[in-house]
Amino acid sequence: MSKTNLRAGILLLSVAFFVSPLQAQVDPEEGLGLTSTEEGEEMKLSGRQMVDRTEEHLDQMRQMLKDVLEILEDARSEKDVVKLNCTNEKLTQIKGLLRVSEQASIALQEWSAKDQIEDARHEYRKVSIAREKVQQLRAEAEECIGQLAFYIDEDMTVNVEVPEDLPDDDPRIDPIPPILVRPSPVSPTG
Repeated sequence: MSKTNLRAGILLLSVAFFVSPLQAQVDPEEGLGLTSTEEGEEMKLSGRQMVDRTEEHLDQMRQMLKDVLEILEDARSEKDVVKLNCTNEKLTQIKGLLRVSEQASIALQEWSAKDQIEDARHEYRKVSIAREKVQQLRAEAEECIGQLAFYIDEDMTVNVEVPEDLPDDDPRIDPIPPILVRPSPVSPTG
């Protein structure tokens, strides 16, 4: 068994352990869902460019991990077990993908240093696919807590139209209740 096959086997086992079975079925050879032009550009990357982009991808994944940790804290503060479990599941998967990506990044650097570009490209694809999955999991974590339903764009405006036939007084304000005077007791006891 070659080192590449051994590493691929270890990767699949670790992904299968940390990621749901449906998500673990992605093959790095399938591509990233990119257009043929984008895949052609990816094929032209040098080893150094792949290493640099992989570091950018890892930084992005780490930031997404922090985002999901904040979402988890929101779920904890709401004391909602369903939201907490949902978010925690996404967080666990992200941690697994990040761990696999960090290992792939190290392997990419090794292959790049040995000038074995095809092996380096394989590791680069692993990280790229993991980044896409982490983005998806972060969005799913936001859905867990319902943040997408409450997302407000900073450019969003709200126009309120008040009907002309409304009364001028505010129905929320109660008039001052009259002060009732209690009559004096009829008997001396009270």
